[in-house]
Amino acid sequence: MNSSFVSRLSVRNIVLMGLLIALNIVVAKFLSFGIWSVRISFTFVVVFFMAYWFGPLLGAIGAACADVVGTLIFGGLGGYFAGFTLSAFLGAFVYGILFYKKDVTLVRVIIAVLINIFLVDALMNTYWITLLYHTDFEAIFPARFIKELLMVPVQIILLYALGRNKALAGLVKRID
Repeated sequence: MNSSFVSRLSVRNIVLMGLLIALNIVVAKFLSFGIWSVRISFTFVVVFFMAYWFGPLLGAIGAACADVVGTLIFGGLGGYFAGFTLSAFLGAFVYGILFYKKDVTLVRVIIAVLINIFLVDALMNTYWITLLYHTDFEAIFPARFIKELLMVPVQIILLYALGRNKALAGLVKRID
Protein backbone atom coordinates (compact mmCIF):
# COMPACT_ATOMS: atom_id res chain seq x y z
CA MET A 1 0.00 0.00 0.00
CA ASN A 2 1.23 3.51 -0.77
CA SER A 3 2.94 5.02 2.31
CA SER A 4 1.31 8.42 1.59
CA PHE A 5 -2.10 6.73 1.70
CA VAL A 6 -1.32 4.99 5.01
CA SER A 7 0.17 8.12 6.57
CA ARG A 8 -3.13 9.93 6.02
CA LEU A 9 -4.89 7.30 8.14
CA SER A 10 -3.93 8.87 11.47
CA VAL A 11 -6.42 8.85 14.32
CA ARG A 12 -7.06 12.57 13.79
CA ASN A 13 -7.78 12.07 10.09
CA ILE A 14 -10.03 9.06 10.68
CA VAL A 15 -11.98 11.10 13.23
CA LEU A 16 -12.22 14.05 10.82
CA MET A 17 -13.43 11.78 8.03
CA GLY A 18 -15.97 10.26 10.42
CA LEU A 19 -17.22 13.74 11.30
CA LEU A 20 -17.49 14.62 7.61
CA ILE A 21 -19.42 11.41 6.96
CA ALA A 22 -21.78 12.24 9.85
CA LEU A 23 -22.17 15.82 8.59
CA ASN A 24 -22.96 14.52 5.11
CA ILE A 25 -25.68 12.27 6.54
CA VAL A 26 -27.18 15.12 8.60
CA VAL A 27 -27.17 17.52 5.66
CA ALA A 28 -28.70 14.86 3.39
CA LYS A 29 -31.45 14.03 5.88
CA PHE A 30 -32.30 17.36 7.47
CA LEU A 31 -31.11 20.07 5.07
CA SER A 32 -32.46 18.65 1.82
CA PHE A 33 -35.85 19.22 0.31
CA GLY A 34 -37.91 18.18 -2.67
CA ILE A 35 -39.83 15.18 -3.88
CA TRP A 36 -38.59 11.67 -4.65
CA SER A 37 -37.47 12.48 -8.20
CA VAL A 38 -36.15 16.02 -7.66
CA ARG A 39 -34.27 16.79 -4.42
CA ILE A 40 -32.13 19.78 -3.59
CA SER A 41 -29.29 19.10 -1.18
CA PHE A 42 -26.07 20.77 -0.13
CA THR A 43 -24.16 17.56 0.52
CA PHE A 44 -21.90 18.46 -2.39
CA VAL A 45 -20.12 20.92 -0.05
CA VAL A 46 -19.25 18.18 2.44
CA VAL A 47 -18.20 15.79 -0.33
CA PHE A 48 -16.02 18.53 -1.83
CA PHE A 49 -14.13 18.88 1.45
CA MET A 50 -13.76 15.12 1.87
CA ALA A 51 -12.08 14.92 -1.53
CA TYR A 52 -10.20 18.23 -1.29
CA TRP A 53 -8.67 17.33 2.08
CA PHE A 54 -8.21 13.56 1.70
CA GLY A 55 -7.78 12.97 -2.02
CA PRO A 56 -9.77 11.16 -4.68
CA LEU A 57 -9.73 7.67 -3.19
CA LEU A 58 -10.28 8.43 0.50
CA GLY A 59 -12.78 11.16 -0.36
CA ALA A 60 -14.69 8.79 -2.62
CA ILE A 61 -14.66 6.05 0.03
CA GLY A 62 -15.94 8.58 2.59
CA ALA A 63 -18.76 9.70 0.30
CA ALA A 64 -19.72 6.09 -0.44
CA CYS A 65 -19.69 5.28 3.29
CA ALA A 66 -21.93 8.29 3.97
CA ASP A 67 -24.41 6.98 1.39
CA VAL A 68 -24.44 3.46 2.82
CA VAL A 69 -24.56 4.49 6.49
CA GLY A 70 -27.17 7.19 5.84
CA THR A 71 -29.40 4.68 4.09
CA LEU A 72 -28.90 2.10 6.84
CA ILE A 73 -29.76 4.63 9.56
CA PHE A 74 -32.62 6.51 7.93
CA GLY A 75 -33.64 4.20 5.11
CA GLY A 76 -34.77 5.57 1.81
CA LEU A 77 -37.89 5.60 -0.24
CA GLY A 78 -36.70 2.55 -2.12
CA GLY A 79 -34.24 1.17 0.43
CA TYR A 80 -30.54 0.81 -0.23
CA PHE A 81 -29.52 1.01 -3.89
CA ALA A 82 -25.88 0.49 -4.92
CA GLY A 83 -26.18 2.84 -7.91
CA PHE A 84 -26.41 5.86 -5.63
CA THR A 85 -23.34 4.66 -3.74
CA LEU A 86 -21.47 4.45 -7.04
CA SER A 87 -22.62 7.99 -7.89
CA ALA A 88 -21.45 9.26 -4.50
CA PHE A 89 -18.08 7.57 -5.01
CA LEU A 90 -17.61 8.97 -8.52
CA GLY A 91 -18.71 12.49 -7.57
CA ALA A 92 -16.16 12.66 -4.75
CA PHE A 93 -13.52 11.08 -6.97
CA VAL A 94 -13.99 13.87 -9.52
CA TYR A 95 -13.55 16.49 -6.79
CA GLY A 96 -10.44 14.71 -5.54
CA ILE A 97 -8.85 14.51 -8.98
CA LEU A 98 -9.44 18.21 -9.59
CA PHE A 99 -8.68 19.65 -6.14
CA TYR A 100 -6.48 17.40 -4.00
CA LYS A 101 -3.15 19.19 -3.46
CA LYS A 102 -4.15 21.76 -6.10
CA ASP A 103 -5.31 25.35 -5.97
CA VAL A 104 -9.04 25.92 -6.03
CA THR A 105 -9.47 27.93 -9.21
CA LEU A 106 -12.65 29.06 -10.86
CA VAL A 107 -11.89 26.92 -13.93
CA ARG A 108 -11.43 23.76 -11.80
CA VAL A 109 -14.62 24.50 -9.88
CA ILE A 110 -16.60 24.96 -13.09
CA ILE A 111 -15.22 21.72 -14.57
CA ALA A 112 -15.95 19.75 -11.38
CA VAL A 113 -19.46 21.14 -11.03
CA LEU A 114 -20.35 20.52 -14.68
CA ILE A 115 -19.06 16.93 -14.58
CA ASN A 116 -20.82 16.14 -11.32
CA ILE A 117 -24.07 17.89 -12.13
CA PHE A 118 -24.55 16.65 -15.67
CA LEU A 119 -22.83 13.26 -15.68
CA VAL A 120 -23.39 12.05 -12.13
CA ASP A 121 -26.53 13.87 -10.95
CA ALA A 122 -28.53 14.42 -14.14
CA LEU A 123 -27.65 11.26 -16.06
CA MET A 124 -26.51 8.57 -13.62
CA ASN A 125 -28.83 9.40 -10.73
CA THR A 126 -31.81 9.82 -13.03
CA TYR A 127 -31.05 6.40 -14.47
CA TRP A 128 -30.83 4.92 -10.94
CA ILE A 129 -34.20 6.47 -10.10
CA THR A 130 -35.76 4.91 -13.21
CA LEU A 131 -34.45 1.50 -12.17
CA LEU A 132 -35.47 1.87 -8.53
CA TYR A 133 -38.95 3.28 -9.09
CA HIS A 134 -39.71 1.70 -12.49
CA THR A 135 -40.28 5.05 -14.15
CA ASP A 136 -39.56 6.32 -17.62
CA PHE A 137 -36.25 8.20 -18.01
CA GLU A 138 -37.77 10.66 -20.49
CA ALA A 139 -40.61 11.41 -18.07
CA ILE A 140 -38.46 12.54 -15.14
CA PHE A 141 -35.28 13.74 -16.85
CA PRO A 142 -36.58 17.20 -17.94
CA ALA A 143 -37.53 18.25 -14.40
CA ARG A 144 -34.28 16.88 -12.98
CA PHE A 145 -32.25 18.58 -15.72
CA ILE A 146 -33.86 21.95 -15.02
CA LYS A 147 -33.14 21.52 -11.31
CA GLU A 148 -29.52 20.69 -12.12
CA LEU A 149 -29.22 23.73 -14.40
CA LEU A 150 -30.44 25.93 -11.55
CA MET A 151 -27.90 24.36 -9.19
CA VAL A 152 -24.89 25.06 -11.47
CA PRO A 153 -24.35 28.68 -10.36
CA VAL A 154 -25.19 27.82 -6.74
CA GLN A 155 -22.59 25.07 -6.64
CA ILE A 156 -19.96 27.10 -8.48
CA ILE A 157 -20.34 30.09 -6.15
CA LEU A 158 -20.39 28.02 -2.95
CA LEU A 159 -17.51 25.72 -3.84
CA TYR A 160 -15.34 28.54 -5.12
CA ALA A 161 -15.98 30.72 -2.07
CA LEU A 162 -15.48 27.89 0.43
CA GLY A 163 -12.52 26.43 -1.43
CA ARG A 164 -10.77 29.80 -1.39
CA ASN A 165 -11.47 30.33 2.33
CA LYS A 166 -8.06 30.57 4.03
CA ALA A 167 -9.13 28.90 7.29
CA LEU A 168 -10.72 25.91 5.57
CA ALA A 169 -7.88 25.61 3.05
CA GLY A 170 -5.41 25.69 5.95
CA LEU A 171 -6.82 22.46 7.31
CA VAL A 172 -5.15 20.64 4.41
CA LYS A 173 -1.76 21.23 6.03
CA ARG A 174 -2.93 19.55 9.23
CA ILE A 175 -4.29 16.53 7.34
CA ASP A 176 -1.21 15.66 5.26
